[in-house]
Amino acid sequence: MSNQNTLVTAWSSRPQPVGESRWRFRPPAEWPDDDLIATGGDLDPATLVAAYRLGVFPMEPSGLRVIGWWSPDPRGILPLDKLRVSRSLRQSSRRYEVRVDTRFPDVIRACADPSRPSGWITEAFIDAYTKLHRLGWAHSVEVFDREGTLAGGLYGVRINGLFAGESMFAIKRDASKVALLGLVDLMRASGMTLLDVQWSTAHLQSLGAIEVTRDEYRALLAAALETAVTSSA
Repeated sequence: MSNQNTLVTAWSSRPQPVGESRWRFRPPAEWPDDDLIATGGDLDPATLVAAYRLGVFPMEPSGLRVIGWWSPDPRGILPLDKLRVSRSLRQSSRRYEVRVDTRFPDVIRACADPSRPSGWITEAFIDAYTKLHRLGWAHSVEVFDREGTLAGGLYGVRINGLFAGESMFAIKRDASKVALLGLVDLMRASGMTLLDVQWSTAHLQSLGAIEVTRDEYRALLAAALETAVTSSA
C-alpha cells in the first residue's frame, strides 16, 4: 500500500467552480417512492454536482436511451469504521500499490467494459465524468501489481466529506477490494464521513455495507457536505 500522506496530497487541490445547472430537481418531499426519481436533463458538470449534493446520481434505465436520476430507498452506504478486512485481503494488499488520480480515463473505461454484466457506462458518461475529473470533482483509486500493471480500481465523486462511489473493476484477484481498502483509509485520513455505494449488493454487504432509508441517507449527506475535511471542496 502507498503512504497515506502521499495519497491525501494526490487529491489535495480544490475543485474548480462549475456554476449552476440549467435544470432543477423537484424538492425531495415531491420525489416518488421509486428509486428512479426523474429522467432527462444533461450530464454537464453543474448538473452532476448539483445532483450529488441532493443525494441523486445518474444512470440510464435498462432499455431506455435517456438519463435516469436515482435516489435508492433503501440506500447502500459503507460505514468507514465497519469495513471488513480479512487476513487474506491484508495479505493481498501487500502485493499491490495504491495510487490516486493517475489513470482516471483507464479506470472508468475498465469499469465500462461492455462484456461486464449489466453494463451501463456509455461514452457519454465516460466523457462527462472525465471532464468532472479534470475539474477536480471525480477521482479514481488505482491498484497496480508489482510489475506496474493496472490490476484494478474504482472511481467516484468527492464533495467535502462525501465520496459517492460509482463503479469498480478488478483484473487480478482482490484488486478492487484493495482499491476500496485504500479509499476507506484515505477517507479516514482526510476526515471524510460518508461513503455512498448506491445499492447494497451481497458482495458489498460482505465487506461491511449496510442499508439506510432515503431520509437517513439525506441526513448523513447533509452532515458530510458540511464537514470540513483535508482539502475540502
